[in-house]
Amino acid sequence: MNIKHPLSPLFLTFLFFYLHPIPTLCSADYDANTTTPSNATDFIRISCSATLYPDLCFASLSGYANAIQQDPACLARTAIGVSLSRARHMAAFVSNLSREADYSADPRASSALHDCFSNMGDAVDEIWGSLNEMRRLVNPGSESFRFQMGNVQTWMSAALTDEETCTDGFEDVGDGPMKTAVCERAANVKKFTSNALALANSYAEKGTHKLLNEKNV
Repeated sequence: MNIKHPLSPLFLTFLFFYLHPIPTLCSADYDANTTTPSNATDFIRISCSATLYPDLCFASLSGYANAIQQDPACLARTAIGVSLSRARHMAAFVSNLSREADYSADPRASSALHDCFSNMGDAVDEIWGSLNEMRRLVNPGSESFRFQMGNVQTWMSAALTDEETCTDGFEDVGDGPMKTAVCERAANVKKFTSNALALANSYAEKGTHKLLNEKNV
């Protein structure tokens, strides 16, 4: 007999997010006519070198080169959007497992899925908040910019922590296809969030330096 998971109504929320694409949210500050495709991809490749997973970073963002151009703000926003999409997919995957499978024989597995879904839900909220903050971001070189980027960095760091915590409960669960699938997917999601945080940190640092330079003038 299958056990209906108490979190299943929340799956409808994640289904909504799952079916809606993430916009790149890039402005028109950089003229596409003055930036060649090779310059844009080189900019992404160089920027990704500051992340822990540069190959994954470039592979996931190079397809947006025409929108990103050489705009570090757009690069960070796009990376956060990609991270959000991955976290949503993960939340939907875990929700499906918890609703459809019968784990009555191993309550630890059910509890681990429940906790992982909750952690991923928190991560989605935090990444979504970061993306919204980036959408409202003021120009670099102001105290407001530093405050907004501080919010982005705090929320992305919290999302990364939630994603890392997602699989904690599986330490007491026996090895099997379900455990392997969840842990491998969670590890992959963490890489995207880590990269997005690194690019946000880089952009925040550049904007803060601009503010300090203006104060010293």
